[in-house]
Amino acid sequence: MSRWLFLLAAGIAHLLSVPAHAAPDLSGCTAAAAPDCYRNFQPPGAEGTLNYYASLAPGAQGTAGPTRALVAMHGHPRDADKTFNAALLAVRNAGALDDTLVVAPLFQVAADKARKCSTAGVPSAQSGDLLWTCGSWLEGGRAENGARITSFAAMDALVAELAQRWPSLRTVTIAGFSAGAQMVQHYIGFARKAPGAVSVRYVVSDPGTWLYFDPVRPQPMRNGAPVDWQACGSGADTLRNCTVTLAPADAAACPAVNRWKYGTDGLPAFLGRGAAQAREQYARADISYLEGELDSSEAKGTYYGILDKSCAAAAQGPYRMQRGLAYAQYDRTVLAPDKRREVVVVPGCAHDVACVFPSEAARGALLGMPR
Repeated sequence: MSRWLFLLAAGIAHLLSVPAHAAPDLSGCTAAAAPDCYRNFQPPGAEGTLNYYASLAPGAQGTAGPTRALVAMHGHPRDADKTFNAALLAVRNAGALDDTLVVAPLFQVAADKARKCSTAGVPSAQSGDLLWTCGSWLEGGRAENGARITSFAAMDALVAELAQRWPSLRTVTIAGFSAGAQMVQHYIGFARKAPGAVSVRYVVSDPGTWLYFDPVRPQPMRNGAPVDWQACGSGADTLRNCTVTLAPADAAACPAVNRWKYGTDGLPAFLGRGAAQAREQYARADISYLEGELDSSEAKGTYYGILDKSCAAAAQGPYRMQRGLAYAQYDRTVLAPDKRREVVVVPGCAHDVACVFPSEAARGALLGMPR
């Protein structure tokens, strides 16, 4: 046998003999949500437990440990498993499983109140779990039991829990989709500082409605004149056909337009922070916006039937993508013009976390990586 054939044969033999653990580890909780990935803890003073899926066990990565965590917040159906899996796939596609802890909290609802916000396969509430209603958790509401902790305080406690159990963490990204994005976007202004050296980033993806800090709402413009949103088209055409200006909201026609959760009038005192403080914190925060390109009409896959169509919601735009583009304009012109925050429109995705989160377009937002 010639020398080069010998070396080729030896190389093939070496490749065949590489142990299985040398390949990317897609087993257990780094592959998909499973019962073994489901954990819980008791937030300080809460008198009840909060549950979450986690991709890694504390100490599982040896002394190095993950330096970043991606906390993925479920939508209205409380589909924490699907959201967890979408976040896992995003991390896997980025080649970052070894260095990134993926977490998906589950805000539980009592069985007799959960009929309209449950997902098959997701664990139901157990004795001792903190409980919210189908809608209260997404706007910072108090738990129905225990010491009545707010969902925002529970998220604060989760960040602290992760920092304690995985002390190697340096960055925590809290990403919400749909109703989970509403929760995250409202939470930003009320979040408590993360412990130690941990910095927190936020990703808001495809929420139905947004929290405005001023009594203005978007007005689409075309050729310098106000137009109806329908004149701007849908999807990427919206960006090409129209610009957005801001005009005073018509509170006389829609008294709820500036009320919490659409604005800061009637801000719940139990959130512990005034509107000016929340606005200032929001402006300072590290925030990215994601919108599915096809989440811009009444077509199949947009779940238009469950979209908030109240007058307060409609004042923000007709569909989720348009509302997101308009809020990004409000942010970069009014809230934080120095940050120039933009919204990333994800091609080919409607209202589906399993499409948006794992996309290449979302990678920079979710993981701070180049797309």
